[in-house]
Amino acid sequence: MEKLLEVKNLKKYFNVTKGLFKRSVSHVKAVDGIDFAIGKGETFGLVGESGCGKTTVGKLILRLVSADDGEILFKGQDILSIPRQEMLGYRKHIQMVFQDPYGSLNPRMTVEELIREPMLKHKTIARQDARSRVAELLGMVGMNPGDMRKYPHEFSGGQRQRIVVARTLSLNPSLIVCDEPVSALDVSVQAQVLNLLDDLQNQFNISYLFIAHGMPVVKHISDRVGVMYMGKLVEVADADEIFKNCVHPYTKALMSAVPIPDPDAGHKRVILEGEVPNPINIPDGCRFHLRCSYCMERCKKEEPALKKVSPGHLLACHLID
Repeated sequence: MEKLLEVKNLKKYFNVTKGLFKRSVSHVKAVDGIDFAIGKGETFGLVGESGCGKTTVGKLILRLVSADDGEILFKGQDILSIPRQEMLGYRKHIQMVFQDPYGSLNPRMTVEELIREPMLKHKTIARQDARSRVAELLGMVGMNPGDMRKYPHEFSGGQRQRIVVARTLSLNPSLIVCDEPVSALDVSVQAQVLNLLDDLQNQFNISYLFIAHGMPVVKHISDRVGVMYMGKLVEVADADEIFKNCVHPYTKALMSAVPIPDPDAGHKRVILEGEVPNPINIPDGCRFHLRCSYCMERCKKEEPALKKVSPGHLLACHLID
């Protein structure tokens, strides 16, 4: 599969300041050297607990925050080297669907104005043709073109997220970063939005970076899955492989939390003991060793590298040795 996006050794540290003069005393390693790639027409799911750095990865790819190190190659070009004044052309090709649809829509603008604005900003359409294009986009996401004159507060959460998706599609992007786009919606509405994203991908060959903390949602939509823990990728594999043959103890714990509808099926829950370490004071060795029931002396001293354990399956754990 042809690669659309490659992330290499990406890092982002946030300074922790103290005192009147905001003196830097430490830093939070939000993203600490991760590598992955997304192919054309592929969905890469990024999953992990809250605070593991998933959303920061999405913002780094859109350059909403600045990276401290690494490379982000989009169609072979390192976007971190693009001057900020020239980023408008790049952002036309990569868009984002945020978690809260109401917070990402200007409440003072009508649906027509919201969807029309990026097209006029990027000069992809003439103003006189914008209205018909807005109606077309609303139809694509299952909305009534007659809703163009309404405001965001007049819609349900699921409808607002459809409006956000329509606005995202207005620029014909190659990649969409979906930052937990269904976590704020009811379960029945979640399925509708996920099916919509799947249909649009099949129709336009769009790639997704799908960020979530719910494993069933990731399984439904992803081709490949990366599991993050405290700024690091600990396991990467095809979605089917992750859900059938996951190896990392942290991935197994996430999988065990997924409810099984059959009451007679044997289901052993993996309970993680201890607490997530302070991100300002990350422990030596494997970052997961304080909560891992398989912890060895080596785990306390040596950080495991992300290694290939089988075709397409990468793992960062000393157990494979």
